[in-house]
Amino acid sequence: MTSLVHLARRFATSLTGREPAAAERDWAHAQLLVEEAALWDRMVVQDRRHSLLVARRFEQLAVNPSREALAAALLHDIGKTAAGMGTWARVLATVVGPRTSRFRQYHDHERIGAELLRSAGSHPATVELVLGRGPLAATLRSADNV
Repeated sequence: MTSLVHLARRFATSLTGREPAAAERDWAHAQLLVEEAALWDRMVVQDRRHSLLVARRFEQLAVNPSREALAAALLHDIGKTAAGMGTWARVLATVVGPRTSRFRQYHDHERIGAELLRSAGSHPATVELVLGRGPLAATLRSADNV
């Protein structure tokens, strides 16, 4: 279960449209395959900033993670793009649950993200980690839940 503190922090950081620094964007692209980078670029700015924060934490916690694992950390929320929801709709979806088709998409973002990554040619280890599976799944959850 996602903690309220995590949700509150995530909400607070979603209120600004500030783009990630160019050096951070370049670092992210260096971890991603070309098609993965195109997916990452489609994410809303708040999700890109969040993904960078999570990936940097993951990098520290995992100790020498593979490129595939870093790609999963950067793209762990890519499935949220399918729902096409803004900040307030995401808050509502979190509070009320998967009551509409868009809210179901939002809540099913791991599976949707895995499908997007498979289509992009991502390594199976990246796909599995986005699904919350594998030896580094707990580490990614920890990096995401700060």
